Amino acid sequence: MTSLRLLTAGCAAVAAALLLTPSPARAADPLAQAVARGAHMFAHDTFWGSNNMTCESCHLGGGKVKGRLPNGKVLPSLVNAAAIYPRVSHGKVKTLSQQIRHCVRDGLGGNAPAYGSADLADMIAYLGSIAHGQPVDIGGKKK
Repeated sequence: MTSLRLLTAGCAAVAAALLLTPSPARAADPLAQAVARGAHMFAHDTFWGSNNMTCESCHLGGGKVKGRLPNGKVLPSLVNAAAIYPRVSHGKVKTLSQQIRHCVRDGLGGNAPAYGSADLADMIAYLGSIAHGQPVDIGGKKK
């Protein structure tokens, strides 16, 4: 009976170790990698801007909480940004890609990632990851 308990305990320990160890397939997940790259860019990339700002300079907490522009204007969080685009802005339809490019170019004074680029896809993947579970409301309001 004791050896059966040890065998069972040993199997449980091996199973737990396997569950806690990231599999090579999961570690190589392209979407997870894109989200990680996007999160890194959001927090650290100045996009070669002259003012040395990052997205997180204004969009605090990784964009998950309300932010603030340098002039003090409060910005909504970005938790639902991926769920509310495309939306109408100044009478024109604007996509999430366009909004990201606008923020980088006009907000950060940097070089916006090109349409179709891996950098832009990574930023969209990151914003999609923080919007997980948010209701889709195309054209909706920012939180």
